[in-house]
Amino acid sequence: MATASKNHDTGTLPENRDALLALHRKARERRNAAPLMSEERAEAAEEIARIEVHIARIERAMDPPLV
Repeated sequence: MATASKNHDTGTLPENRDALLALHRKARERRNAAPLMSEERAEAAEEIARIEVHIARIERAMDPPLV
């Protein structure tokens, strides 16, 4: 099984919001380029979700929070 991402958990994601946004952009590009209903598209979508959750954690921890 091929993987679309090297980042399989939040432990491997950067703690920098700007770096996360860049990863998010690249993951969206991979998802959008992948065929519909493909494993590659599903994996990219899962990576996007992990990145978004990590961004939200960082934003909530900011003082003041961005959310």
